[in-house]
Amino acid sequence: MLVQISFRVLVQISRFEPTFRFCNLIIYKSNMPSTRISKDFDSGIYFITLTVRNWYYVLDRYSRWEILSNTLYWFQKNKNLKIYAFVFMVNHIHLIIKSNNAIGFVRDFKKFTTKMILNNIKQSEPNVVKIFQKENKKFQFWSNNNMPELIETERFFQQKINYIHNNPVKRCYVLNPDCWYWSSANNLCQLKINDIYEE
Repeated sequence: MLVQISFRVLVQISRFEPTFRFCNLIIYKSNMPSTRISKDFDSGIYFITLTVRNWYYVLDRYSRWEILSNTLYWFQKNKNLKIYAFVFMVNHIHLIIKSNNAIGFVRDFKKFTTKMILNNIKQSEPNVVKIFQKENKKFQFWSNNNMPELIETERFFQQKINYIHNNPVKRCYVLNPDCWYWSSANNLCQLKINDIYEE
C-alpha cells in the first residue's frame, strides 16, 4: 500500500543564479518494507538479510558457512563487491554491502549458493532435501525476500553494524560479539571486510 506524502521544499531555479522558490513536492512511500532492491538505487550501500526458506536451521553444519564465505570472497575479488559488515547465523545472514549491481549480486549469490548447498545437503543429509522442494519439485533454499534497507546516513550505517554484530549475543550464542567466528566483529574470521573510508 502506498502512502502519499506532500511537503514544500525550497528549490534553486537555476544552478547559475542564486534564485530560489518554494515548490510542492509529492512522494509516495510504501508503509510495508521492500522485499527487493530498487533499480533506481542499485549501486547504493545496503543492509540486506538473506533467510533460509521457512527459517530452517541448516547453515551451521557440514561446512555450509564456508560455502557462503567463499562465495562472498569470490564476489569481492571478481565483481568488486564491497562488504562492510556481516554475520552468519544458523538460518539467515546479514550483510552491509555495496555493489555496482546490487540486484545482480543478490540474484547470483542466491543462485550459486543454492546450487552448492543443494549438493552439500544431498551428500551429507539427503533426507533434508525434501523440506526445500516446492510443489513443482524444484529446490528453493533461500526465501524470496531480501529485506533491503538503503543506508544513507552514517548514523544508520553504525546502527546496522551494531545490530549485525550483536545478533549472536542476542540469540545467546556467545557473550561478546567478537566471540562469534562468522562475524565481521571477529578479526580472526577468514572473510574480511572492506574499509568504507578507502574509497
